Amino acid sequence: MTDPAVSPPTDGAPAGTPARLDALLGHPQLAAVAGALCIAFSGILVREAAVSPSTAAVFRGVYALPILALLAWLEQRRYGPLAARTIRLSLLAGCFFAADLTFWHHAIEDVGAGLATVLGNLQVVIVGIAAWLLYGERPRRSILVALPIVIVGVVLIAGLVGSNPYGSAPLMGVVLGLLTAFSYAGYLIVVRRGQLDIRRLAGPLFWATLAMSVVAALGGVAVGDFNPVPSLPAHAWLVVLALSAQVAGYLLINVSLPRLPSVVTSLLLLVQPVVAVFLAMVLLGEDPSPFQLTGIGLVIGGLAIAVLPFRRLWAQVRATAE
Repeated sequence: MTDPAVSPPTDGAPAGTPARLDALLGHPQLAAVAGALCIAFSGILVREAAVSPSTAAVFRGVYALPILALLAWLEQRRYGPLAARTIRLSLLAGCFFAADLTFWHHAIEDVGAGLATVLGNLQVVIVGIAAWLLYGERPRRSILVALPIVIVGVVLIAGLVGSNPYGSAPLMGVVLGLLTAFSYAGYLIVVRRGQLDIRRLAGPLFWATLAMSVVAALGGVAVGDFNPVPSLPAHAWLVVLALSAQVAGYLLINVSLPRLPSVVTSLLLLVQPVVAVFLAMVLLGEDPSPFQLTGIGLVIGGLAIAVLPFRRLWAQVRATAE
């Protein structure tokens, strides 16, 4: 039953947003960064689970579905059923997400957890171009300045410059990473277009996760690498992966997607590969080259240029000085 005190927004506006969500919805940048930090551990958990790429993708979704179903049910009781368009686009997004995870898990095997995560986040370029061409979202000048810096940083982190790049099969890892990036870009764009009611976080994610699990299972069966009965401790690692990344991480990311320009969201989500590289170094002993470490610094610098209001900060400094 829909709460009569909260009327559904019109044309995607956030009218009537519950008070307990105001703080979170009022800071979508922080929500995006928090979500990115939650999913930064994904590559580590996949490596620790030591299961096939398709198996990891399927059980990441299967273990998340009960919690997402409960949250979606609570949302439906409060706000009413989801629009059919939102459900359709969420299912489509789940198909992109299944491809994203499957390619990414294969890339982890070739270039390691940290660098595979970075390669997947090349989607910042794809999302920016697609949003500009398809939806007319002309990026701010600061983002245009930041994009080439971030791109160079990502290229350096990926080991595409310099000798002896990290990874057992860097060339194949790059190919799989690019496929991951295209798939992830499709997921982000479709989710953002389908999430017209910003109060609904769990419902769209439930349908996307359901589609992702089914498509990943079918793909795993087709290529012959899906194990429907993984053993312990793989189950434990996959449960942690589902709760931290698929539930907490993407619920937070879904807060930011409809409230920020696509390129801004993508740039903020680059916190994930930066953190993932350091985690892989510390926890898995991965050893990026000096070029790759330089790339991390460039990504952080690009994020600062794109996100921080330097003009406003400089104006405040001048006003204080005067």
